Amino acid sequence: MMSAKQNQRTPNRTHPRRADGLSLIRFEFLKIVRKRSTLTIMAVSLLLTAFLFGLPVIQYQIYDQNGVMKGTKGIAYDREQYADLSVPLTEEYITKTIREVQGLFEDPANVGYDGNERFLIGDAYWNEIAPRENFLNLIARTYAAPNESRGYNSFPDLDASDGADFYQAVQAKREAILNEPGRALSNEQKAYWSGMAGKIDTPLQYGYYEGWEVIISSFGLLLFAVLAICIVIAPVFSGEYQAGTDAVILSAKYGRTKLVTAKIIASLLFGTIAFALHMVTACAIPLAAFGVSGWNLPMQIANTAIPYPLTFLQGTMRNIGILYLVLLGMIGLTLFLSSRMKSPYLVLIVLVPVLFIPMLLSPNGTAGAYNLMLFLLPYQAVMPEFGKYISYQAGGLAFDAFSARAILYAVFTAVMLLLARGGFQRHETAG
Repeated sequence: MMSAKQNQRTPNRTHPRRADGLSLIRFEFLKIVRKRSTLTIMAVSLLLTAFLFGLPVIQYQIYDQNGVMKGTKGIAYDREQYADLSVPLTEEYITKTIREVQGLFEDPANVGYDGNERFLIGDAYWNEIAPRENFLNLIARTYAAPNESRGYNSFPDLDASDGADFYQAVQAKREAILNEPGRALSNEQKAYWSGMAGKIDTPLQYGYYEGWEVIISSFGLLLFAVLAICIVIAPVFSGEYQAGTDAVILSAKYGRTKLVTAKIIASLLFGTIAFALHMVTACAIPLAAFGVSGWNLPMQIANTAIPYPLTFLQGTMRNIGILYLVLLGMIGLTLFLSSRMKSPYLVLIVLVPVLFIPMLLSPNGTAGAYNLMLFLLPYQAVMPEFGKYISYQAGGLAFDAFSARAILYAVFTAVMLLLARGGFQRHETAG
């Protein structure tokens, strides 16, 4: 039989009153993850994420002379077409390509006309254009004015007799974008973007990058994962009020100090782990289907006007970082609301509009207070917008949307967590 003295020396490792800081965090973390509702919400959210990021794979289709190929068969065929396109985009190569297409248009038998524009038909299209149409359209758009759409059928209008001057056209396109009156960019902002674009290495290396493009274009879908994580976090404080355990917690030795901090840290820890699981799911499915090819290729092969000197992997990681900061901000807001409201449902009544009403609002440009504010709200903030030249300025300091979002959500998170901590500490219990 254990003596009374021995019994006194044996700590109760599960009771928050006697636990040290790490044990309190563990206690609160397990309290979150062991709820049946947590497991259900996370399972549904992960399945939804898998479904949404799997849709581009399921819906993928590509055409050849024999008809349409769908799903993984179409993806495999498309990847094969890029085997001969994994080349440096030198001036000589671009010039040669433009002249080849111009030569095809010189034969009337190759050309169709729909009353508005000329295009290639028959073997000329299927053998010479279709396997590299995205690449040819990339070249064509480079020579177009901002906001003007062009395809390979504009090649006959290009003068490549003395060379394509492709990178000169890239520079001219960027300068035209920066000088558009509707953007209203200051000299500091123009210098900022020009300096950034000047760091891009040339010649660009072309290749297959479909998997990364799917991920980058689908970041907005992860807002549902953010909501799911916040639903799990919502009862952290308000659940105690609802259950009537707030009086017990706040009267405990560490109830207003270490335990409050432990609740906040446990919430952030849960959010981080859940975020990682969702990101692995979101990235793994497209990359498994389309392959990881393109991770080290420059983003300019998707749009030559993009000013960021980043590869597809670097661009993806940068936006994942912003998405994580947005999540932390929303967790902070959730904890703050939870510390002030007596029901988790009231927390969600406020939180859901904050997350999803911005989805109904569309920017009408990249300048002006309305647009610049909209690009910082949660839904727009998780959209990369690499090619939009979204600019902010404080005094003589210019910075881009990524920097503005990072600063805003880092500060917002810190403020919300401090307010959440103070809100629960100052809570007055009934009776």
